[in-house]
Amino acid sequence: MPQTARELLGSPEHTFMAVNLHNVLLPLSLERRWLAAPGGLSVCIEGPRDALVPDYALLPPDCPRWGRGELLSSGLIMVAEVVSPSSVHIDREEKRHLYAVGRVPVYLLIDPVPEVPSVTVHSDIADGAYRSIATVPMGKPLPLPAPVDFELDTSVFMM
Repeated sequence: MPQTARELLGSPEHTFMAVNLHNVLLPLSLERRWLAAPGGLSVCIEGPRDALVPDYALLPPDCPRWGRGELLSSGLIMVAEVVSPSSVHIDREEKRHLYAVGRVPVYLLIDPVPEVPSVTVHSDIADGAYRSIATVPMGKPLPLPAPVDFELDTSVFMM
């Protein structure tokens, strides 16, 4: 059965979580002169050339592009996805794999779907996979590794 746009995009809370992440990281991005965007940016995964649109992206102003419309994945600082019921496998598995293959240094997964909502950070890529994975229950602090180097208060995602 085909999914509707509403099922693919998730609930309003899905968007609020991405915007809350943006709001929390805005002072850091301004200080470091990075660009930040909750949704809407197209990313070309280097290697397989798959195109993804993360729920949030953090990037330097000189991030390289694939053509005019897509950012190259290896030039990003961090991407984040907010899991919705229709995207569980895609966000937890497929995108995690593609972001690692595309050499995105930090992948943040905000997962309100399970009985105990959680936030996971993936980093330290080797052989096309993230080697370092840290998960906390939503509401607990989560250190985001380099190049972000920021302690994220995950209570901002509690709706």
